[in-house]
Amino acid sequence: MQFNTAQRELTLKIVYYGPGLSGKTTNLRALYQRIQPQLRGHLMTLDTADDRTLFFDTLPLVFRAGNLKVKLKLFTVPGQVMHNSTRRIVLQGADAIAFIADSQPSKRQENYKYWMNMVENLKMNGLSIDSLPSVVQWNKKDLGDASTAEAIAKMRKEGKQPVFEAVAVRGEGVVETFLSLVSLTFEQIDRVYLLGDKLGLDRQNFVEEVRRCLVDPPPVEPSAPPVPLTPAGA
Repeated sequence: MQFNTAQRELTLKIVYYGPGLSGKTTNLRALYQRIQPQLRGHLMTLDTADDRTLFFDTLPLVFRAGNLKVKLKLFTVPGQVMHNSTRRIVLQGADAIAFIADSQPSKRQENYKYWMNMVENLKMNGLSIDSLPSVVQWNKKDLGDASTAEAIAKMRKEGKQPVFEAVAVRGEGVVETFLSLVSLTFEQIDRVYLLGDKLGLDRQNFVEEVRRCLVDPPPVEPSAPPVPLTPAGA
């Protein structure tokens, strides 16, 4: 997090992490289409011939909450094994994580491998998944099976991160994942920096300001129960 007191400007970094081709970039592209054009920045992508993100995507979103200017910078990491050093660099200074898992049964072990890779790279950056706001999205839910549903149900029962199911290529579950993570991120920074006391800004108002940045935002629903990504979900 970066907070410029003089300019009353808050900058937050959100990173989408997960295996190659799990749908990280697709999430950002779908979210880009749902943000009011005058508020979204340029969506930068670097793709290889096989449509995998080579380094990272970045999507800046700028809006005002009260009299505070807020910049949300969204990044994805490259999924290929060879780019682990780049993943570690992109994680530097992350304020929140969205882990994008692949619902296909054949990808279960790869999901777990990349979860552990994320945990290790966070540790190398002096961060911890236990203290960082995070959500899990099971993308490609239309390609899952009964074992996928069992893994998700077990995650919800054990409870650590909120979990969402999505079909990002159709835009389903993308905004819900994002708004949940925004809410968790505000709670975290408010605990540390007391934004409510200093600026009179609470979580509900902050999330509502983000919702106003969207085209056709989803209806407001109660917070989803917390859910983790565990070896059982691998």
